[in-house]
Amino acid sequence: MRVCKFAYTHQSWDAETVMTRRTGLREQKKQATRDALRAAALRLALERGPDNVRVDDIAEAAGVSPRTYNNYFSSREQAIVAAVAGEREARVAAAVADRPADVGLAEAVIEAIVDQYTAPDESGRDALLLIITRPALREAFVETTTAIEQPLTDAIAERLGDGDPHTARVLAASVAAAVRVAIEQWLQATASASTISGLVVPSGSLPDLLRATLAPLTPALDAAEQRALRRRRHQ
Repeated sequence: MRVCKFAYTHQSWDAETVMTRRTGLREQKKQATRDALRAAALRLALERGPDNVRVDDIAEAAGVSPRTYNNYFSSREQAIVAAVAGEREARVAAAVADRPADVGLAEAVIEAIVDQYTAPDESGRDALLLIITRPALREAFVETTTAIEQPLTDAIAERLGDGDPHTARVLAASVAAAVRVAIEQWLQATASASTISGLVVPSGSLPDLLRATLAPLTPALDAAEQRALRRRRHQ
C-alpha cells in the first residue's frame, strides 16, 4: 500500500509539472504572436499610412489568420499603439514592486509612472509621431492607460499587505485616471502645436504633466501606507 501511494503521489506531481510546462510554452507562444502582430501593424502603418492598412494585411504580415488577430486586438489602431505602449502596464507594476522598502508608496508609484512614460528612444519616435497626427490613434493610445489598473492594484496590495481589499484597487484606479488626464493633455497640446507650426515635435512636458496630475493622490497613497504600517505594528 505504501508503494502504491508513493507511486500515485509521484505520478500526480509529474503530471502537474508537465501541465505547468505546457502552460508556460502556451503563454510564450501567445506573447510571440502578440509581438508579431503589433510589430507588423506598426511597420505597415509607417509604410502605407494607417488609413491604408487593413486587419487582414496585419494578420497576413504576422503569419496568422484574421480570426487569430481578433483574439489579441479589437482594431488596427489598438495594434498600432500597442507597438509603442508594449507591456508598459507590467513594467509599471514591476517598478513599483522593485522599489526598496524605505521608499514611500507615493514616490514609488509616481517615479514608476514617470519612468515608464518618458519619451521613447529613436526607434519609437516615428511611431509616436504617427500617433500624434491621427485622432483615432490618439484615442487608442489614451485608452492604453486603463491597462495599468489591475497590475498596479496587485503591486500596491503587495506593498500594503493584507488589509482593506478595496484600498489598492481604488488607489490604482485613481492613478490610471490621473495618467489618462496627463496623456490626453499632452497629446492635445502637441497636436495643437503641430497644427499651428506645421511641425510635429513631441512635447517634452509629459513628465511634468504626469507629476502634476499624480500629485493630488500623494496624501491618499501616504495615508494608506501609514495605515498599513500601524496595522503591522499591532499584529
